[in-house]
Amino acid sequence: MCEDDHGIGRRALFVTGAAAALTLGSVSFASGAPAAGQETRTVRGTLPTGSPDFVYVPVEVPSGVQELRVAYTYEKPAVPAGTPGNALDIGVFDERGTELGGKGFRGWSGGARTEFFVRADDATPGYIPGPVRPGTWHIALGPYTVAPGGLPYEITVTLTYGEQGKTPRPAYPPARAKGRGRAWYRGDCHLHSWHSDGRRTPAEIAALARAAGLDFINTSEHNTHSAHPHWADQAGDDLLIMLGEEVTTRNGHVVALGTDPGTFVDWRYRARDNRFGRYAREIRRAGGLVVPAHPHATCVGCNWKFGFGEADAIEVWNGAYTPDDEVALADWDSMLVASVRGGSRSWIPAMGNSDAHRDPDPVGTPQTVVLADDLTREAVQEGIRAGRSYVAESKSVSLSFSAAGPRGEHAGIGGRLRVAADAPVTVRLEVTGAPRCSARFVTDQGVLFTSTVLPVSGSGTVEWQTTAQYAAYVRAELRHEAALGPLPGPLAAFTNPIFLGA
Repeated sequence: MCEDDHGIGRRALFVTGAAAALTLGSVSFASGAPAAGQETRTVRGTLPTGSPDFVYVPVEVPSGVQELRVAYTYEKPAVPAGTPGNALDIGVFDERGTELGGKGFRGWSGGARTEFFVRADDATPGYIPGPVRPGTWHIALGPYTVAPGGLPYEITVTLTYGEQGKTPRPAYPPARAKGRGRAWYRGDCHLHSWHSDGRRTPAEIAALARAAGLDFINTSEHNTHSAHPHWADQAGDDLLIMLGEEVTTRNGHVVALGTDPGTFVDWRYRARDNRFGRYAREIRRAGGLVVPAHPHATCVGCNWKFGFGEADAIEVWNGAYTPDDEVALADWDSMLVASVRGGSRSWIPAMGNSDAHRDPDPVGTPQTVVLADDLTREAVQEGIRAGRSYVAESKSVSLSFSAAGPRGEHAGIGGRLRVAADAPVTVRLEVTGAPRCSARFVTDQGVLFTSTVLPVSGSGTVEWQTTAQYAAYVRAELRHEAALGPLPGPLAAFTNPIFLGA
């Protein structure tokens, strides 16, 4: 075993096309295979407070390598209350380089693992199997947070020499399942397995999705597409499995929803780098939707800073309903108001997902219920993009929401009821599975109607009369009984809007 120390004098600052990145001195190995079949190098260093988002450790890989294995540790000293401690992410790029959006990406585990390996025939979850070719590889470190005293780390790289195995040909789930024609389909599009920081296998997630009454799901591992070939066995006539990624930047997370199999979307940029538009377009070119996730979440790097000009939908409800979801709902409603008052016909639909990682996180809480022409990737995406959907806390809650005019005009969720400004409009909400909840009708003027509490059976019908002159749009919310006085209770469900007027 050889050891090295990454001193200050051995590092250099390089600009990678986005944020500045620190590249340290190379880790070198012998030019030929040793008799023992393995070589190991250990390097140590300390990242100071204010380090760049990404620090690259070059590894000179000779020919004849069968496996690259990396293990790392770092110190986590106690810090004063309110002060971020040390957190260090890790990944790897192969000899094709670290260029932003390039082909060198070979895996990312963030802070979920302390070691990983890459071989031609296999790799640690989160990493991509494939040949270990000679050249300069790069271990990518991501100092997520650095304590005031710095972040001391140790990296051990082990090369195993020998004949390389055969890289498996990936098999992906089909883009269609056996649907019911044009119908309402339930889905959860933000889920994590052990291919990122989740703890469940794809098989476990698929079983939970079926138990939650879901018709479709979307895979969304943090910053890696490694899970894509591992879902084919879990799909079936009853479950459509779409493939994607949670692009996890330092200025917010975005779900790439339903991209082509094998699509990797880079994440190494901030809002100030003006790179997000490029990668949003890349998601769409790969057949996916761009969905900013939990835009007002309070975790470090989770708050959305890129604006919503590239969004196809917004994840307004993420997991258990909390105050940041309430803020996201209000912010989204303000965007609806701005859209109708600015005379625009374009608007951004809302959706909800579980973001489930591990037990006891429930899959399908909440779930997005989409009116789609069939149970296919394209049809489900079109329903989401058009806003023909509502969000429910579980499979128990079902809604029917519509608006009707005086001459038989009719519109449903995501649609437009074309009536004169002063024509009477009847808004109707039918509910099942929501005991002791009340319905609220929300418009561009605010909450204009609140129903009495539904019975213990959870079923009921609520009607309200309005005009397009009084309400440019109307959407429905189902709320549980409030625990504190006049405050609204947590959501049981909400719909995308119906727009009123010519």
